[in-house]
Amino acid sequence: MEGQGAQFGDRRGRMEGRGGDRGGMRIKPNYFLPKPVKVGDEVDVKVEAVAAKGDGIAKKDGFVIFVKGAREGEQVKIRITEVKARFALGELVA
Repeated sequence: MEGQGAQFGDRRGRMEGRGGDRGGMRIKPNYFLPKPVKVGDEVDVKVEAVAAKGDGIAKKDGFVIFVKGAREGEQVKIRITEVKARFALGELVA
């Protein structure tokens, strides 16, 4: 009787290896949560790394902020210029 499950309408045989999931894009719940910064905010951050395109990467409450012209290790004051669902863009304040 082994292997007859799929034969009698049992879907487990076809779903093996896929984990039973229907695929598609998964959106994490934090995508919809309020962001810790908004356009125009001025915040002090430490640049933790440099992105592939050369922008500094900083974080505010775990939220990623890309800072044009900032270098790794710098403590800088930035102004938020744009806020997206998963990151923000900022510029150095003179």
